[in-house]
Amino acid sequence: MKITEITGGVVPTNCYLLTDDATGDTAVIDPGFESPELTKAVMEAGAGKVKAILLTHGHFDHILGVNAVKELTNAVVYLYSDDVPFTSDNSLNLSTAITSQPVQAFKADVVLNDGDTIKLGSLKIRVLHTPGHTIGSCCFVVEDAIFTGDTLMQCSCGRTDFPTGSYTQMLQSLKRLENLKGDYHIYPGHESETTLEFERKNNPFMGNSAYDPAD
Repeated sequence: MKITEITGGVVPTNCYLLTDDATGDTAVIDPGFESPELTKAVMEAGAGKVKAILLTHGHFDHILGVNAVKELTNAVVYLYSDDVPFTSDNSLNLSTAITSQPVQAFKADVVLNDGDTIKLGSLKIRVLHTPGHTIGSCCFVVEDAIFTGDTLMQCSCGRTDFPTGSYTQMLQSLKRLENLKGDYHIYPGHESETTLEFERKNNPFMGNSAYDPAD
C-alpha cells in the first residue's frame, strides 16, 4: 500500500491518500481543507480510482474538503455513526466558532460502527471506535498502519473540552490502542507521524504514566 500525506488548512491538518498497490483504488482520509495540492494529488491518483472518503471524526478541520473531493470523484463518504450530526451542525463541528467558513452540509453515505471492515481494493480497513475527542471519533487500521485522527498524536492526544468530548473516554480509547498487539505506524490528524511502540513508552496519556488533570 502507498500513503501520501498532504497538510493544509488553518490548524493545519494532515490529510492522507491511501492507495492499494494491487488495484490503484484510493481512499482520502480526513480532507479537512481545499487546496491545489490536494486537488492535484486526487487527480494524480485518478478521479475514478478514488473510491472512499474516510473521516476519523466530524470536526471542521477534518471535513471541510469533503464536498470538493466528492465532486471530483463521487467517492463514498464514511463516518462513524455517533458523529453523523456533525455534518450539518456547525456548532458541533466548530466551523463557525473557530473560523469564518461554515461547513457546507453533506451526507455520510456509509455510517460506521465499531469493528466494521471497509474494503479498498485488496486492502481491508478495520474501524476502531475511539471516543474522547468527539463521541464518534474512530481510528482506521490497515496492515501495519493506524490513522488516528485526533485521538492519538505524537506524545499527546486530542482535546476533550469540545462538545461531546470526554477525558475519561479518551484515556479508555488510548488504552485500547496501547493494548493492540505488535507495533504500528501512526498517522495522526496533526503534527508528525510516530509509532505505537514509541507512544507506549513516551506518551504521558498512555500506560502507567497516564495522569488525571484533577490530581
